[in-house]
Amino acid sequence: MWNGQRVAVVLPTYNEHLSIAECIRSFESLGVVDDIVVVNNNAHRDTSPAVATTAAREVHESTQGYGAAIRRGLAETSDADLVCICEPDGTFEPADLLKLLAYSADVELVLGSRTVQTFILSGANMGWFLRWGNWAVAKLTEVLFNTVYLSDVGCTFRVLSRSAVDEISPRWHGDGSPAGFEMMLTAVDLRLDLVQIPVTYRPRVGQSSVTGDRLKAVRLGLEMIAMLIRVRVRGVGARSGPTSQG
Repeated sequence: MWNGQRVAVVLPTYNEHLSIAECIRSFESLGVVDDIVVVNNNAHRDTSPAVATTAAREVHESTQGYGAAIRRGLAETSDADLVCICEPDGTFEPADLLKLLAYSADVELVLGSRTVQTFILSGANMGWFLRWGNWAVAKLTEVLFNTVYLSDVGCTFRVLSRSAVDEISPRWHGDGSPAGFEMMLTAVDLRLDLVQIPVTYRPRVGQSSVTGDRLKAVRLGLEMIAMLIRVRVRGVGARSGPTSQG
């Protein structure tokens, strides 16, 4: 637990069989995580045997896609006060959860950022193209919505309060890779209190199905921009009451 609040970790997995067990054990070793849910999203056949060596719970989600896996994970952790989402591919440092949790008393959503050079380790897949591309879309989001400082739209390491999960879930529908940005954009449009802080970014274990391919990364970026403009014009909903984001 963290300050009397139950903490759950959701790990969506598709091709992380080589790194997922170590990731789970690293989260367990922090001593603050009460529940770890692995969402097997039609994953590599060696995934289940790897998860079985840990104390994590494994659930299977038949609908393909990152968004579908996360929604299943959020549904499976309905008794948690704080929910961490992280990809178990070795790129993130589980100990950074403590950084994210430190801000959870002040905001409803704590987002990680992989664009601060100090925290990008040698060999990580965050060259100038991905780094500045993420930064550019983040700044466009910041300007169009007049929201808090943002520097990364692709970082999937984050912590949500139960209230944030309850507000975002009915308005968050995408199944594919842009779903992480859609969640962030929904929170921004709803004027949830949020903050983004730098996290460590390491070389991936295995090959990414998106960012390892420049063309796919470009397509994903364009899809995010289209989503950004669409939400800015139409909105995803309205939140009543005062907000600290003005």
